Amino acid sequence: MTEWDRLRRQAQRMKENYPAGTRIMLLHMGADPNPVAPNTKGTVAFVDDIGTLHCDFDNGRSLGVVPGEDTFRTLTAEELAEEQSTDESEAPTMQM
Repeated sequence: MTEWDRLRRQAQRMKENYPAGTRIMLLHMGADPNPVAPNTKGTVAFVDDIGTLHCDFDNGRSLGVVPGEDTFRTLTAEELAEEQSTDESEAPTMQM
């Protein structure tokens, strides 16, 4: 297998494992001069052809997360459920 084939397959795995909408938590950002803070949650917007996860973070930033350079994890089912219940409890109610 050539290096190009290996990288293409790696990028395809990233696209399959982290589809748009996947919620992640950034644990550590490598060499970025203006990194996103550790433990910031975000949503994968898309994965490009070299396997970079382009994310919209909850703090308003949008940045690419580079596997192998940056450390992150997907949110657990419990964390996702907690986010959903928090979102629902914060929703405005209509009063008549």
